[in-house]
Order: sequence, then C-alpha cells, then structure tokens
Amino acid sequence: MSDPTPYILFPGTAREALAFYADVFGGEPQLNTLAEMNRTDGPAEAIAHGSLTGGPVSLFGADAVDEPAFTAEGQMFALLGTADPARLREWFRRLSEGGQVVDDLQLRPWGAHDGVVVDRYGLKWLIGFEGAES
Repeated sequence: MSDPTPYILFPGTAREALAFYADVFGGEPQLNTLAEMNRTDGPAEAIAHGSLTGGPVSLFGADAVDEPAFTAEGQMFALLGTADPARLREWFRRLSEGGQVVDDLQLRPWGAHDGVVVDRYGLKWLIGFEGAES
C-alpha cells in the first residue's frame, strides 16, 4: 500500500509553489494548464493539475478555480526520519524562507529532534529525526 499524496488547491500560486517545492526537495514539477485540458472555467494559464514527482517528497497541486483554496488548520505534513539529519535541517531552513518558524528544529527531552515551520504557501511541516547528528 502506498502512502497518500497531498493534493493542494492553491489560490492562484500552484505554478510557483510546485517550482518552490521542487527546488527545496528535488524532483520535477509537471504542470498542465486549464487551456491544455480544454477547460474554460478559469484563466487559461491557471494550473488545472500539477505534480511533483521523482524526488523524496511527492505532491499534487492545482489552482483553486471553482473550490476554496487550501487552508491549514489542525494538520501538518510530517517529514519525520525521511532523510538524513543534514538534509532535514536544510529542508527546514528552506521551507522557513518567506514562511514562519513555529517551533525551531531542536533536540527534545526525549532524545529526538523536531521542529515546525509554516512555509510561504501556508503548508505546515513537522520535520525531525531520531538520535544524534553525525
């Protein structure tokens, strides 16, 4: 069974958001506009479907055309132990650029490191790892 892949409806920023996540995580964004999908329910250049694949983090996204855009309340995207500590620290740093650190990535009393950041597109990320850094 595969993990679920988030599908984010962005408020007209899907193109730049998926490019940002590709720059942070790696992978390649694939984008299809409304015009390419023969849709006329919004601006022709709006993203009807986009994906980030081929890297360690997968996302789907589109511009919210006839539905409300994504808001983050009561949820986080967890990247716990998904890469080595140095890479996780770099992801945390990059996601915080233009965003907001909620709780710095730090050693916790129980021996793990974790932190929370809300990126510039409103996605809240929990990033962390177990054990000592090398």
